[in-house]
Amino acid sequence: MPRALVTGGAGFIGSHVADLFLDKGFQVEIVDNLSTGKRENIPHKANFHEIGVNTPEFARLVREGMFDAIAHLAGQIDVRKSVADPVNDATINILGTLNLMESVRASGAKTRVVFTSTGGVLYGDFNTPPNAEIYPKDPESPYAIAKLSIEYYLAYYGRVHGLDAVALRFGNVYGPRQDPHGEAGVVAIFCGRILNNRPLTVFGDGLQTRDYVYVGDVARAAWMGATKPLPEKARLDARAFNIGTGVGTSVLQIAKCLQEAADSDVPIEFAPHRPGEQQESFVNVDKARVALGWSPEVNLMQGLATTYKWFAGRVSHTPA
Repeated sequence: MPRALVTGGAGFIGSHVADLFLDKGFQVEIVDNLSTGKRENIPHKANFHEIGVNTPEFARLVREGMFDAIAHLAGQIDVRKSVADPVNDATINILGTLNLMESVRASGAKTRVVFTSTGGVLYGDFNTPPNAEIYPKDPESPYAIAKLSIEYYLAYYGRVHGLDAVALRFGNVYGPRQDPHGEAGVVAIFCGRILNNRPLTVFGDGLQTRDYVYVGDVARAAWMGATKPLPEKARLDARAFNIGTGVGTSVLQIAKCLQEAADSDVPIEFAPHRPGEQQESFVNVDKARVALGWSPEVNLMQGLATTYKWFAGRVSHTPA
């Protein structure tokens, strides 16, 4: 039975990735320090280790685990927190990943590492979307700078040490299990507000776009990244893939679609524009389609309806 390690496997995306690896016949180990992850998200068939990715215990698990695949989703994921404390962001995201890669190197195993990067803020505001993988990168937050730094390290480990790694640059992921507070996803926030009969707050004119991709499609990309043949190891973008829909959707449209999905007439309220917010961001996903055979399968209305139904089923636990 093939073995997979999912870091951050108690989190929103990581738990869906762990579920899919289990469904595909993998024995799954999960690492999560539960700083933002939730114990209730952990699949009962997985073995759970409550440790952080910077610890010696984690390094030992990777060295001795003989994993076929490691899906690396653990990290500091809040852009605003990275701005407030860039040292902490780099300590968790960069040094934690280096701890992982050095442990893989020491293990001698033929492990495929799937790193979850970002397709939203990696390219900055200096490209006209849809952003392709080869576009210039000019990130404007410590969080995005760390993601780009890690991708450079992965390319280095591939060329110099022969390690097997792939970077998946996710769009704005949404779906069941998303935490409207810990990860500040607008879909989760709007679901909570509709269920509490509170207005949906849209900043600026609401026309700023993002690439909203359903978490089930993202989990499938992680599995394919771990199991499909990859391009030859080369420069930074050779083994990087945008994972999104290729479509920019405005925040205002998300609000209206969720009103429709929930059959709700809660009002939409406008608030002042937030300085520094990207106006347009969505990605070109042609490379993933051609090289991995991956493309999104869940359209926006299907995904939003499924997500709202999940939140509605947990209404007594849903924050406003």
